[in-house]
Amino acid sequence: MKRWIAIALVVLVLAAVPQLLNPTGYWMRVFTFTLLFAAMAQAWNLIGGLANQLSLGHAAFFGIGAYTSTILLLKFGISPWIGMFAAGALGGLAALIIAIPTMRLQGHYFALATLAFGEVARVIANVWTSLTGGPGGLSVPFVPPSFAAYSFKQLLPHAYIALVALIIVTVIFEVIRRGAMGYRLRAIRENAAAAEVVGIDTTKVKLQTAVISGVLTAMLGTLFAQVAVFFDPDTAFSAASISIRVALIAIIGGVGTAAGPILGAFFIVPIEELMNDLFSSGAAGLSQLIFGVILIVVILWRPRGLVTIFEALRARLQGKGAQ
Repeated sequence: MKRWIAIALVVLVLAAVPQLLNPTGYWMRVFTFTLLFAAMAQAWNLIGGLANQLSLGHAAFFGIGAYTSTILLLKFGISPWIGMFAAGALGGLAALIIAIPTMRLQGHYFALATLAFGEVARVIANVWTSLTGGPGGLSVPFVPPSFAAYSFKQLLPHAYIALVALIIVTVIFEVIRRGAMGYRLRAIRENAAAAEVVGIDTTKVKLQTAVISGVLTAMLGTLFAQVAVFFDPDTAFSAASISIRVALIAIIGGVGTAAGPILGAFFIVPIEELMNDLFSSGAAGLSQLIFGVILIVVILWRPRGLVTIFEALRARLQGKGAQ
């Protein structure tokens, strides 16, 4: 009961925050992107946290999602709501294609293979000018505001859509984590050879998880495109801005937990924006340097993620209660 009360309070707080922000302001945009990155980190958490496979290629699925829905809107007038499901299908297919030859790889070999896939996707998007617009990028066309067309005058609806997306992805993560697939993934994470001995098809389970993660990430790419309005291959398929950032959010927050990516996103995204706001006018790279130092300090302080703060607090309260 206490757990559900805590979850309800968190959702209510997140739902109340947009009402306190300027609906067309800068921090409303930051809040919306924070929710989207939390959802993306949660999707990455499936493969990176539960399956213990450090993927650095999720920008490929994200970019596929952004481009698929926008191209369908530009060329055929298809609503992004429909385009989002087409994007999810293509993202899942791309995840399957990359997972089949790489799932037997471990550690940095898997990370490098997925990173290479993301870079290949970026190069293809840059050179396929007739479809993607090439380096010039794509702009989401303005249409009369309506929910059906996924077009709004203000950022407020986007914030609530991002919040709903985060809730859905988190529920999917928890269902998998607590279900049979979650137990299989944890067994594989602890000892893949032992898991195979007891009858777990490790390759199949990892493939299933990778496809689900790819589908969700691509669909979230569609939501990002509608908020950003303009994007190019170097933005949508960026290893640093998307793949590494999403992995970092989950790691800083606490991999393998539902709360970790949310905590990580609400720490990293606002802090990064705040550092840029305060120090971008100073020496070149000063804001990035200060932000990097903050991340190092946090990692040294909580190597297993910010989620351990609450674990330590709970243990302390239980200790006091026992006394």
